[in-house]
Amino acid sequence: MAPKWRELADKLADRIRSGEQGYQPGQQLPHIRDLVEQGEGSKATVHAAYKALEAEGLVTSSRGHGTVVRAAAPLKRLGVGRYDKAKWRDGDEVAFIADRVASGRAYKRNEQTQKVSFGEAPSAAVAAHGLPAGTPLYARARLVKEGEQPTHTLTSYYRPEHVEGTRLVDPTPGPAGRGGGFRVLYDAGYEIDTMKEEIFARVPTPEEVKLLQLPPGEPVVELHRTTYTADGTVVEFAIGVHAASRFAWEYDFKVPDSAQNEKGRK
Repeated sequence: MAPKWRELADKLADRIRSGEQGYQPGQQLPHIRDLVEQGEGSKATVHAAYKALEAEGLVTSSRGHGTVVRAAAPLKRLGVGRYDKAKWRDGDEVAFIADRVASGRAYKRNEQTQKVSFGEAPSAAVAAHGLPAGTPLYARARLVKEGEQPTHTLTSYYRPEHVEGTRLVDPTPGPAGRGGGFRVLYDAGYEIDTMKEEIFARVPTPEEVKLLQLPPGEPVVELHRTTYTADGTVVEFAIGVHAASRFAWEYDFKVPDSAQNEKGRK
């Protein structure tokens, strides 16, 4: 006979998998004391059941946010497609919204918040802009959520001469406006042309665990994005920190043939 906590964990898992009301992705499970009062078991039993659900990847648990049902499937994080100019230049589909659309998931513009500051920047950001160490930059830090659950952070670093007087350095909380940051740069005369993305996994810092509401043992994927204009000017360097289990990364690109290109030049 299975222990009581296992029976309870299986019962709750069935509710989660069936999408029962109150057990849907992003929703918080009942407080332990509520299940105790409903006769589901002792505090220790319910706690053990919740830990089992967390170990099985069905929920996440963090201090201050309780136990939350994980998203049914990770978000599709587009590669090249999320930066299509038609999305942000001619419409209002900023990058995080493009991911939601591709994933068939709902979104609200206020699920991206931002904070703007000016001052010391990470050495990688200063170096990417080709500036001397210690050069101050504007930082536009965003926290992106799906519902109540954070998915990632993204902080973009800009040279003052590129963005002063634009919405990108408006300290008012909220997105940069229609089309997002790339549209602001475009309107300022800096049309993005080429991007380089570097990604790697690592252990999160304690601050990131708290901010992203990460379960124990979950890594993060760090993104470094360098954005260039057609003449090679760097107009943005961004650092993103993504909860590893909340994204599926997708890249679609034309396969290069450098040998064929070399033959054509002869």
